[in-house]
Amino acid sequence: MGRRSKPLLEQILIEDIAAEGKAIGKADNKVVFVPFAVPGDVVDIQVTNNRKNFMEGHVVKWHKYSPNRIEPFCSHFGLCGGCKWQNLPYEEQLKFKQKQVTDQLKRIGKLELPAILPIIGSKNITHYRNKLEFTFSDSRWLTREEIEQAGEIERVPALGYHIPGRFDKVFDVSNCYLQPEPSNSIRLAVRNYAIKHGIPFLNLYNKQGLLRNLIIRTASTGEVMAILSVTRYNNEVQELLEYMRISFPQITSLMYVENSKLNETISDLEVKLFAGKDHIIEAMEDLKFRVGPKSFYQTNSEQALELYRVARSFAQLSGSELVYDLYTGTGTIANFVARNAKKVVGIEYVPEAIDDARINSKLNGIANTIFFAGDIKDLLSDKFMDEHGKPDVVILDPPRAGIHPDVAKALVAVQPVRIVYVSCNPATQARDIALMSDIYKVSRIQPVDMFPHTHHVENVVLLEKR
Repeated sequence: MGRRSKPLLEQILIEDIAAEGKAIGKADNKVVFVPFAVPGDVVDIQVTNNRKNFMEGHVVKWHKYSPNRIEPFCSHFGLCGGCKWQNLPYEEQLKFKQKQVTDQLKRIGKLELPAILPIIGSKNITHYRNKLEFTFSDSRWLTREEIEQAGEIERVPALGYHIPGRFDKVFDVSNCYLQPEPSNSIRLAVRNYAIKHGIPFLNLYNKQGLLRNLIIRTASTGEVMAILSVTRYNNEVQELLEYMRISFPQITSLMYVENSKLNETISDLEVKLFAGKDHIIEAMEDLKFRVGPKSFYQTNSEQALELYRVARSFAQLSGSELVYDLYTGTGTIANFVARNAKKVVGIEYVPEAIDDARINSKLNGIANTIFFAGDIKDLLSDKFMDEHGKPDVVILDPPRAGIHPDVAKALVAVQPVRIVYVSCNPATQARDIALMSDIYKVSRIQPVDMFPHTHHVENVVLLEKR
């Protein structure tokens, strides 16, 4: 079969938004997906991908703007891969997220559902993230307009984000609305100092250069962590770190990591302390959580509290229950519900996260938690249950991929009274609940928005034995 043509579609009405956040129109009896449009827009679309059942493209002309459209607040909108829904009022974003949860539980899970509770919106819709990672590049990404206007292009270094889908292209971020200060100030100061002193930014093709990444973590306690990732540690790096230490007394944990690998991950590398403490403290209610350079912590601290309150209320703990917290991470939920339970058993794949979980229990004087690292489907065995007891309540908070079918099988075999399933992906959540639906019915559903201006939504479901 020959390649399908890539037509220009004219005067297409944008009707809806898909689960992945792209806008949807229809043409030639096919759905067409486009970014950065909102329902109610009438547009011309250049098709870039013409498949049998759908098309993808981008808007080349607006004929009519939707009455729902608002002006994006960020100068990087349309280029950056974050905050893609800035042109949609927040109330409208919440409507689509609510609809996404409903559609996916019904369509994928084919589940009988109670009325879904109204989504809990985020109080802060800008500066809500507590962690960002910026990439150094020796040559910033240029727009087509810039190239056409400039003629001869000067290579200018960048410290910012990757262009969506391009590992090798980074645009220079002037102001990001995702994280509170001093995040922007630190990034700009580091960039300007490095350029002024001729410290080489990484070339993303040949991996030559010194500066790789800058990770900034902020906490509701006011503590700040900055981690500088470099290909090697030398005098130039030491002087840059010293400049950061003196210029930003707000940084309570200043660290660096030497990374000469091809990828950017630091999880398998030693992160070294330059100044301050090797962690920051995050607070939730009257609990404290120690967050190290590699620790996972929910990225929107304020909304994480709302999410965990929902999970705790769905668990309906009286103080006599044995709770299993699966995919416990650094034990945030386990420690959060511990005072309402007799005992909490936390299980997680990542051994370092379990170390953090134990430290967090100790930090808060919590004595009724116990943590295990290992493959969850293997640990949910008769031998494990004989040793630690069968759970009355199970809390699940898995990654986007959801739970392994064997975990669902094990839960059905163990038959806790209640399962509270916290998910960042309602599609895999629906699939997993369907695997347990012979024994469990869906009793309550509460969506929570953690990431304003994106299509992502968290969802908490209470499953009770039939």
